[in-house]
Amino acid sequence: MKREGEVRIPSGCAIAAVISKDGNRMSGQLIADAMVPMHDRSNGLGGGFAGYGIYPEYKDYYALHIFFDDRPSRIDCETFLKERFEIVKSEVIPTRKIPQITDEPMIWRYFVAPLHSVMASMQLDEKALVSRTAVQINTEHKGAYVFSSGKNMGAFKAVGFPEDVGKFYRLDEYEGYSWTAHGRYPTNTPGWWGGAHPFTLLDYSVVHNGEISSYDANRRFIEMFGYKCTLQTDTEVITYILDYLLRVQGLTLKEAASVIAAPFWSTINDKSDIEDKNKHIYLRTMFPSLLITGPFSIVFGYNGGLMALNDRLKLRSMVVGEKDDKVFIASEEAAIRVMQPDAENIWSPAGGEPVIVEVKEGAY
Repeated sequence: MKREGEVRIPSGCAIAAVISKDGNRMSGQLIADAMVPMHDRSNGLGGGFAGYGIYPEYKDYYALHIFFDDRPSRIDCETFLKERFEIVKSEVIPTRKIPQITDEPMIWRYFVAPLHSVMASMQLDEKALVSRTAVQINTEHKGAYVFSSGKNMGAFKAVGFPEDVGKFYRLDEYEGYSWTAHGRYPTNTPGWWGGAHPFTLLDYSVVHNGEISSYDANRRFIEMFGYKCTLQTDTEVITYILDYLLRVQGLTLKEAASVIAAPFWSTINDKSDIEDKNKHIYLRTMFPSLLITGPFSIVFGYNGGLMALNDRLKLRSMVVGEKDDKVFIASEEAAIRVMQPDAENIWSPAGGEPVIVEVKEGAY
């Protein structure tokens, strides 16, 4: 029998990301290759990617990526979609058959435009309508899961190692100005297609290395505002928290980071800048149930940028590197070196310190 210390236990999950500040598009093969040296951080029970700028010909439409268990569930879901949207294009997402990926569901995508009459009758703007529709499908339509719902972006995920998931989804045929990736090592939740990362809502996507010990408190709070956690993993709640803070409450990225990775009260009390001190007091007082505790490093993707963030104690690894117009983020420097062997300014962000990288205006 193996004893403690004789078995290598990876520090859970792998994350990686790359973004071009000039909006230059890169092949999805780049981010898939970055996951290879971090293979042992996964166990084959989940891998996935999110790409931004990948649908320029349909950039004005919401791209819904949906898993279906069978044809009846697809027909039922399409009927529901037609009540709320104009479906501009619908098709099976192209995949490549490989022996490492098995038991795949039906995988479709729909490019849709919200119907103005529906928005008026429901008194919702288009983002609220798409968000509500995604949640409703995932909670009420058996056999259908919306796993991506943003404009000019898409998530691709499956049960498998991430490098195999990249081959399966033919990522080498896509180009985007920003990519995120994840290899999963499930701890307390099952490995299944919907439970792989990234987790998305609208154009927001999250990949996460770690474990959320505050999940129940976070979930109970966020579900008071119409969100439903249905995908059987703790990370899903981070996406909904960020959507609530950014889109609903109108906070900035830095302010949202100060909610989910809030400074300790002692740190806040020691601040000499009164305005900054009062802002942190306000955020901690207003959103105490949205503080995320437990080890985490996340990359949060959105149209036009990325934010990388560690928990305030920095209990999970994350490094950042740069070269020319590109910024690279990963759990290990080895992944960055695969994407750019000559990467410069390699550094590790401090706990609770957001790293925000944005594409220059008008470039995406």
